[in-house]
Order: sequence, then C-alpha cells, then structure tokens
Amino acid sequence: QVQLVESGGGLVQAGGSLRLSCAASGRGFSSYAMGWFRQAPGKERDFVAAISGSGHSTEYAVSVKGRFTISRDNAKNTVYLQMNKLKPEDTAVYYCAADRLFGAIVSRDYDYWGQGTQVTVSS
Repeated sequence: QVQLVESGGGLVQAGGSLRLSCAASGRGFSSYAMGWFRQAPGKERDFVAAISGSGHSTEYAVSVKGRFTISRDNAKNTVYLQMNKLKPEDTAVYYCAADRLFGAIVSRDYDYWGQGTQVTVSS
C-alpha cells in the first residue's frame, strides 16, 4: 500500500514556473514507477510524465516535453515535477500516481493516486 500526497500547486502567470512534489509513504517506494497526470474541468485525466523506479528512465507527453521535468529522490520518497514556461492550457488539477511497471501512460494502469493539487496559469 502506498499513500501519495501532492503539494506545490498554485497560481502563476504564463511563462512562469512551478515545482510540484509528491510525497509517498508506505514500503518499497523505489520499486514503483511514478507518474504525473492532469485533469482540466470537463476533460479526461491525461498523462503528463512518468519516471522509472530507479529514476533512469523518463517519459513525457508531447505537450509538455522540453518544458516539464520529472525527477525523484528515493531517499526522501518523493517525486517532483518541475514545470517551466507554463501556459494557460496547463491549468488543471495535477495528480501523482504509482505503478509497479514503468511505461504506462493511461490512468487505469496506475494502482495508487494522490488527492491532486490545483495549478492555475493566468494569461
């Protein structure tokens, strides 16, 4: 069992930056691949980025590649999402999630979820 708690969301102007954190509790954090998803009002929950348990492999949605960076610190049981050059269309609730296998980009493949953190980008 893994419990996930996101933090770091907020209101930022277009072009600005935010760093989201997701703190995990429970055993075996480094054995889980971690992902970030986002959901805007009235839309599906979309994949943003994922990172393998070791941190050596990452994957990004096309819409964020080159602007967002996912990383993790297994000693702190935390995964991060550094978001730069933010755009109004990045506005959404951001969720972190854990999966036993790396490579999943659909939400139904992830086993554990946080409660989400709101990111709002003003134009």
